[in-house]
Amino acid sequence: MQAGERHRRYWRSNLRMTGALLAIWFVATFVVSWFARELQTLTVLGFPFPFFMAAQGALLIYLLLVAFYAWRMGKLDEEYGVGEDA
Repeated sequence: MQAGERHRRYWRSNLRMTGALLAIWFVATFVVSWFARELQTLTVLGFPFPFFMAAQGALLIYLLLVAFYAWRMGKLDEEYGVGEDA
């Protein structure tokens, strides 16, 4: 495989993953708050779901997104030979 094709595959994988993580971020941030009245009937740990997401849930999701991105990009860098060790 040529270096140009390898580079395109690397960035295609990176952009696909970034798009999926941004979609999760969008749902956790905007969709939950947009439908807060409709989601009041759901409870998490005894709290209404929109309240939980505003107080704790969204922050936990953001932390998981950043951790997953860092872990997965490390694996992707190793796979394509563009890591810090390369």
